[in-house]
Amino acid sequence: MAQAQDDTQRVLDKIVTPDMERRHIEEDQLDTEDFEIGAYYGFMSIEDFSGSWGWGLRGAYHINEDFFLEVNYGQHTAGISTLEIGGGLPALTDAERELSYYDLNLGYNLFPGEVFISDNLAFNSTFYLVGGAGNTTFADTQFFTYTLGAGYKIYLTDYFDLSVDVRDHVYERELLGFNKKWVNNLSTNIGVNVFF
Repeated sequence: MAQAQDDTQRVLDKIVTPDMERRHIEEDQLDTEDFEIGAYYGFMSIEDFSGSWGWGLRGAYHINEDFFLEVNYGQHTAGISTLEIGGGLPALTDAERELSYYDLNLGYNLFPGEVFISDNLAFNSTFYLVGGAGNTTFADTQFFTYTLGAGYKIYLTDYFDLSVDVRDHVYERELLGFNKKWVNNLSTNIGVNVFF
């Protein structure tokens, strides 16, 4: 009887505890620094004008692992307007075509996770949402602007990350005597950021 129990136990041990070697994965830990600065380059679709490539600067303070405050400054130059395409006179001077903006956003890291490049290489990442307000200067006029967006960030090291995001800059504008309307200027950017 004891022999049968020992045989049964050995069989169960082989079934329940497989003989496999567990691999050890070392995950990079992010530094405890809460500040982040960076630069970005991207394309903005300026409503009623042709879009343009432009640059910007970004700074962020990470309140905790979920929330962060972010400030942005960017510049673009508007192309020709829809009036000019139809054969009309230029709507704005070259100086008035300069568009700049700054905003303060609250961000939320919605889906923190990892990106697996190979069996031995993985990076921390996060998908985030931002929303806030700021100011847009265009055609020598300043507009109170709402900003909404989403992005994806990959932490290449514990202090350096690469980000890709999409933002919508929304404000009410009256241009060239036409009725006021809400304007959506969509931008897509790629940026590099450093934690300190």
